[in-house]
Amino acid sequence: MNNDENHVEGLQETAPPSEMETLRAEAADLRDRLLRALADADNMRKRAERDRQDASQYAVTKFARDMLQIADNFARALAACPQAVREAADPAVKAVLDGVEATERQLLAALERYGVKPIDTADGKFDPNFHQAIAEVPGEGRPAGSIVDVVQAGYLIGERLLRPAMVTVARRSEPAPASGNGVDTEA
Repeated sequence: MNNDENHVEGLQETAPPSEMETLRAEAADLRDRLLRALADADNMRKRAERDRQDASQYAVTKFARDMLQIADNFARALAACPQAVREAADPAVKAVLDGVEATERQLLAALERYGVKPIDTADGKFDPNFHQAIAEVPGEGRPAGSIVDVVQAGYLIGERLLRPAMVTVARRSEPAPASGNGVDTEA
């Protein structure tokens, strides 16, 4: 045995029990503090990694919003020329329209590579977290509050909302007035 071990054994034999319990409690407290410090360091490392990933994923948010305005303009330009007019158009005009379509597709594909994807409105259910209602219109057989038309597409970047979809929603159907003159006489 070396000197340190002899010294510890000597302390154990000669130390009163209350002092030994105090040393054990202090050692347990130090161990607990060490484990907590290690857990805090690990949590900070994980938080820093998550923040770094978020910063890299969402760094293009402002740029993506600007690019969406350009994509909207491409869509509006293509919508302004109906299919019948396209088919009857001069070959040079057709080539320009084909170029605009290709550019729009390429722009949307580039945005998608950076995590920007359109909000799916195919189910027709209005969700205030992803849609912005800009008007109530006759439902045309749809349930009240459901999406009738998408005026402007909405987009997500990663799991965050980049731009809500601007939609029109079905209005509640109004019940027909009970009397023929439309005046409420029971009020």
